[in-house]
Amino acid sequence: MRILGIETSCDETSAAVVEDGRRVLSNVVATQVEIHRKYGGVVPEIASRAHLQALLPVVSEALAEARLAMDDIDFVAAVYRPGLIGSLLLGLTAAKTLAWLHGLKLIGINHVESHIYAACLERDALPFPCISLIVSGGHSSLYYSAGPRKHELVGATTDDAAGEAFDKVAALLGLPYPGGPSIDQAAERGRPDAVAFTRPWLSRTSLDFSFSGLKTAVLYHVRGHGADVKKRAPELSDETIADVAASFQECVVDVLVGKTLRAAEARGVDRIIVGGGVAANRRLRARFQEEAEASGIEILLPPMRYCTDNAAMVAGLAYHYAEAGQFAGLDLEARA
Repeated sequence: MRILGIETSCDETSAAVVEDGRRVLSNVVATQVEIHRKYGGVVPEIASRAHLQALLPVVSEALAEARLAMDDIDFVAAVYRPGLIGSLLLGLTAAKTLAWLHGLKLIGINHVESHIYAACLERDALPFPCISLIVSGGHSSLYYSAGPRKHELVGATTDDAAGEAFDKVAALLGLPYPGGPSIDQAAERGRPDAVAFTRPWLSRTSLDFSFSGLKTAVLYHVRGHGADVKKRAPELSDETIADVAASFQECVVDVLVGKTLRAAEARGVDRIIVGGGVAANRRLRARFQEEAEASGIEILLPPMRYCTDNAAMVAGLAYHYAEAGQFAGLDLEARA
């Protein structure tokens, strides 16, 4: 079974062809990082216009890379929630049009669920049941995943998601957008114990995440208590930037790893999936591997190319919806 997947939930335009849920025949991603860099974040209207320009070339390239034509495709899948509404509308409309033109059934995919499935691509066996941690610019969430289509939310973001906090702290330190890779690189030169940031555990049993206070703690540390974020930042030495970045990153990683292990223990599972853009963070990956060896828990981390938004994870997950006969009509609506 060959499925063409389309992903346009935010600022990546991606199309992919995946066979039988796990064999990736193509995965083409057109990034918009350079377009949004000067704004320090994604501008929704600009993102939508970039998707409009990139969609057809990206779909054509994905088919060409897979050495297939639309006649060789069995189903079309697209993300319809959550995400930026304009971006979602463009990808979903393209998928609906292709499905209608070629007489194919449409599959609607949840963007967050597809990030969970990213760790399943190119693997022989599915890892369910497990605990799934999704960390990105918009999400820091924990799920009990009984199967590829069955996910129970057990911990959620109460304010700033981890990826959002990375972007904002990078801006405070004068590091370039996107903040995740910038913090990762700067932290490599710093000391993770240089600044004793308080870990936002919330409570002994809570599985929710809150990084807004940590972001504010970085602001006060760098600019002084009661600082105005709108005012020009003071000049910081390279050593200070590296130490603050490393200390902030270690704080976030401690909480993400700690709460995920807590969830696994509470649900009695010995497998953990980590997905989303922040799953590409080298310190987070290393800590999960360390904890896996120490606790006997299997950690499934997607390859770097499947951490950020991509259509391979969409088409892969869609296979299980097709097998279950769960299709969408052409009246499927995008949901932000």
